[in-house]
Amino acid sequence: MARLANLIFEEKKIETISPLDLDEKFAKGWRHFGKYFFRYNMNIHENQICQVLPLRIDLNEFQFSKKHRKIVSRAKGFKSIIRPTSIDEEKEVLFEQHKTKFKQSVPNSIYDFLSEEPATIPCQGMEVSVYDNDKLIAASFFDIGEHSISSIYGMYDLSYNKYSLGIYTMLVELEYSISHLKKYYYHGYCYQIPSFYDYKKRFAGVEYFNWNGLWLNLEG
Repeated sequence: MARLANLIFEEKKIETISPLDLDEKFAKGWRHFGKYFFRYNMNIHENQICQVLPLRIDLNEFQFSKKHRKIVSRAKGFKSIIRPTSIDEEKEVLFEQHKTKFKQSVPNSIYDFLSEEPATIPCQGMEVSVYDNDKLIAASFFDIGEHSISSIYGMYDLSYNKYSLGIYTMLVELEYSISHLKKYYYHGYCYQIPSFYDYKKRFAGVEYFNWNGLWLNLEG
């Protein structure tokens, strides 16, 4: 049972942040949407108070699973582009379509997650865009730290659900992280109880933050 006596809830607005300072924030359990930085160790899920577990992947321990290789293979007919983050009408339309999958905590706008200048504010931001011919079918957004990368948000055309494009864009981000010699890939959080976020646990090398300054092997 989560103990409210140990409740952590912190937030702050940061206009710009250096890559090294960004790494430090991530390593202490912080995340951010645009200029809004936050961390909290408790939440309510399905009427239960539960602990929030920030997650990251130690890239020295990561390897593609058989399922991951199948997802990449299925997407070979699509074109994937990595570039500085920008938001246009095509991405906003995709966002509106994708958000219909959510039953609760439905976001209002893509700018709930990104600043108005997402390529540079509050830090360097990049995107993965996936096309079926000329049609945008998936996109994800991530931050660049000095030694780490942090995934922010991913979205995809729901009519392409069989391709697991949400996982696919994460795998593209992971490949980018490894090729750029990063140490860690931060990919959000999960709960101490079963939830929608459990798919984030299914990667080799996953660690969780224990809120006492330590990152521990999730399987340990």
